[in-house]
Amino acid sequence: MTEPSDERGPKGASAFLDTLSDQIKEDFEQNRRLLSFSQFLELCEAHPRRFARNAAQYMRDCFDHFGVEERTSPGGAFKHYKLFDCPFDDGRDRLIGQQQAQQAIYRVLTSFVQDGRIQRLVLFHGPNGSAKSSLIRCIMRALEAYSHTDEGALYRFNWVFPADKIARDSIGFGGASSDRPRPSNGETYAFLDDLDIDAKLTDELRDNPLFLLPVDFRRQLLDQALSGDHQEGDDRFVLSEYVVRGDLSHKSKQIYEALLASYQGDYKSVMRHVQVERFYISRRYRQGAVTIEPQLRVDAGLRQITADRSLQALPASLQNQTLFELVGALIEGNRGVIEYNDLLKRPQDFNRYLLSTSEKGTVALDNAIVHLDTLLVGSANETYLSAFKASPEYPSFNARLELIRMPYLCNHTVEQQIYEEQITSSELGKPIAPHSTYVAALWAVLTRLRRPRADRYPEAIGEAIAGLTPLEKADLYADGTVPERFNAEQTRAMRAHIRDMLDDGSDGEGYEGRIGASPREMKALLLRASQNPDYPHLSPLAIFGELRQLVREISVYKFLQIEADGAYRNPADFIDTVTERYLDLIDADVRSAMGLVDEERYVDFFERYVEHVTHWIKREKLYNKTTGRFEEPDEGLMQEVEGKIGGVGDADAFRNDLMTSIAAWSIDNQGQSVHYPTIFPRYMDAIRRSYFEARKEQVRRIKQNILAYLGEEGTSMNPAEIAQVELTLKNLQDKFGYTLKAAQEAVVFLFKRRYGS
Repeated sequence: MTEPSDERGPKGASAFLDTLSDQIKEDFEQNRRLLSFSQFLELCEAHPRRFARNAAQYMRDCFDHFGVEERTSPGGAFKHYKLFDCPFDDGRDRLIGQQQAQQAIYRVLTSFVQDGRIQRLVLFHGPNGSAKSSLIRCIMRALEAYSHTDEGALYRFNWVFPADKIARDSIGFGGASSDRPRPSNGETYAFLDDLDIDAKLTDELRDNPLFLLPVDFRRQLLDQALSGDHQEGDDRFVLSEYVVRGDLSHKSKQIYEALLASYQGDYKSVMRHVQVERFYISRRYRQGAVTIEPQLRVDAGLRQITADRSLQALPASLQNQTLFELVGALIEGNRGVIEYNDLLKRPQDFNRYLLSTSEKGTVALDNAIVHLDTLLVGSANETYLSAFKASPEYPSFNARLELIRMPYLCNHTVEQQIYEEQITSSELGKPIAPHSTYVAALWAVLTRLRRPRADRYPEAIGEAIAGLTPLEKADLYADGTVPERFNAEQTRAMRAHIRDMLDDGSDGEGYEGRIGASPREMKALLLRASQNPDYPHLSPLAIFGELRQLVREISVYKFLQIEADGAYRNPADFIDTVTERYLDLIDADVRSAMGLVDEERYVDFFERYVEHVTHWIKREKLYNKTTGRFEEPDEGLMQEVEGKIGGVGDADAFRNDLMTSIAAWSIDNQGQSVHYPTIFPRYMDAIRRSYFEARKEQVRRIKQNILAYLGEEGTSMNPAEIAQVELTLKNLQDKFGYTLKAAQEAVVFLFKRRYGS
């Protein structure tokens, strides 16, 4: 291969830099990074909503920008805000679950918007590891991405003082000339080159440039610009107190007044010194998104700047004043969001300023009162919050707090998604056996559930709900599955009360999801299980071993110290419960992998049943393709399917409920073909089990052959039997994602535990 010449590399690099430079310059100009004050006012007139928002309006608009969608769960419909999917970051570190908290923060923002001011601190509380900080980080990251869009543009302003060659001796810049300052374009100093500027003072609060307009004129401008805004309800734009009555920071007010006096009241000449600059929210650079960790110091302060020799070029009228620069986390977070991480771990003396700051948006410093436009949010461990509620300080804070609870998840299918995103084969460096994350998620959720109380529900269903086992309650929460022992009427009633069960679980200090294994603890457990040298993959069996070790460490885990409540609050027993569920899963996998019948036949069988039920309900005949005649629905077929499903009870009610479920699914999934395994997984599984039950002896023989084959005793099998075994093992790998080792492990475990082999 010929090596490139020495000249090609530098030329290529130079061309790359030229292209990059052109692109950055183009982006700079397109994004309107620098404006004069008059140009900013033109933008305001064109987009008044965009530039007259306070922090709450800005954040709610950010939620709306990324969109919302209606979703359904066994507990009912809910709104999911796509912001928490982190589409701006390819879904990285997205928030999984916590739908109630998502909806709650949006409701709080809406109330702030409608009130026209932010008057409370939003405190997310829950047990350790319940994703409180993750939720707040998602919001900060979304604000950061939103601020880079045209819709989310934010502007601040600087004070620009030109060099002698631009302005001489008009307001104390030096020199003997009495000429007025001459802006570079005749109107503004905003676009001067750095060499033509003697000094530039930034406004560290990043105040809205609208504050440069006197209050009366500001309101007049905004009212006129918004006069065509006729939206109703939540879409009606409300001018916030911050925008309507807000004023310049102490330092900017001093500069403004000094310039106005020097120009003898010529407002337009003062505005020549204003450079409007676009800024972007940034967590890394602590600009509009700041996290305050527990600490023993004040969150804001002042420092004098007029003693700095670099500012000697300021007008004499300003050199004679004492200017202070604001510093600290509260200043850095202004016009965005400030997070108090583990707020209640700080000594209460350092939180007292929040009494006024959260309600009035002000902070009193030695030489100034700072007015903030920021959403204050915090996170708190439930234990600390309970202790705080018992303190004499709490009544003062109570009216200034908006509490949003974030418990552990009680839906194991959602919990499983967390583990699947945090624990991947690439990160572990080894495969993950099927059902590994499922068994971990199910066990974790079982430790969090509370025993239902019969007296909370109607008499007709109360005892049935109270009799649910922890596993049955977990399945009900996850996908609405009702135990087969209940008839159709009880099944209907129980599903109708899932929302009530969730509300009941959220009642009181010991709410459902406050106590139990945390996702952090489970992630650590999964990592330990993955390092087990006995398994070349992350194995459910290794997870069970780690769980048995964990439940012995009673002094380490608080949830292990809670007294059992019947079958509930019994983590050790839950290992056996989850093991049995795991056996059910691999048993189903193995039976399906045998290939004795095409899975589509189950679906076709059920589709025929639905077709007959549809005509039965409508009291219509249906066309028989075989006979070529219209015939009554086949009662024998319908009874056969219902017998295989089991627990149907009143057949008429069951059939009507079935069609209602199909109709509801079709409404929620418009445009999609009806998929019965998705709508009725339990029914499909029951039909599948009934098929294998009818072929019990054939299935038993295949299972014995598999065990013999894996034990290298396959020589006594005929070629057809060997082919059947190899097909089963191949299907386990191809259809269900087992490695050969994981398949062998699962099959041996199944046969030894369930079939005594």
